[in-house]
Amino acid sequence: MITIIEYLNISGSFVFAISGALIAIKKKLDPFGVLIVAFITAVGGGTLRDILLAKEVFWLYNTSMLYAVFTGAVLAMFLKNKLDFFSKPMFFYDALGLGLFTITGVQIGIQNQLDNSICILLGTVTGVFGGVLRDVVVNRIPVIFKKEIYATASVLGGCLYLLLLKLNVPNPYSQIIPVLFTIIIRLAAVYFKVSLPTIYKKQHG
Repeated sequence: MITIIEYLNISGSFVFAISGALIAIKKKLDPFGVLIVAFITAVGGGTLRDILLAKEVFWLYNTSMLYAVFTGAVLAMFLKNKLDFFSKPMFFYDALGLGLFTITGVQIGIQNQLDNSICILLGTVTGVFGGVLRDVVVNRIPVIFKKEIYATASVLGGCLYLLLLKLNVPNPYSQIIPVLFTIIIRLAAVYFKVSLPTIYKKQHG
């Protein structure tokens, strides 16, 4: 499982770096600013997860993560126009990172023999908090504080992963299916404009 977690971490770092870099570019930050935002987006959730677990922070002892972040950020800077194959490309890369990091967080919770609910929470923290930090840095309201289906997709993906493990679904299907499930939920919510109900009254006039 350690090899799988490392692979998912690297993949998640790469796509989250692209997501962060695209948003930083949209905000017209300079190249250094783009790199910083890409880095925060890619490692923020995993860093918080490891701090909560009192573990070594995952990217401090694995330069592959840093290379993945740097490659993703540079790729976004140089190919920003060509990456625009999706109507909202940052949502696409954000969804990829969300799916990959959610399952990584759940796996690490299982590795530490934590309760299922805590494993799901760790998966959500890993998947969404890099995006929270990114949005704060670029002066946006974080997505999870609005009514969009974002953290909900992470929670559902984590639940599905635990269910597949309980049903003894073999690897790699037990990982691939919940990753794709999380990504599809997030993209479908954006595409079809599905959101959580609001607690505020609509303004008329």
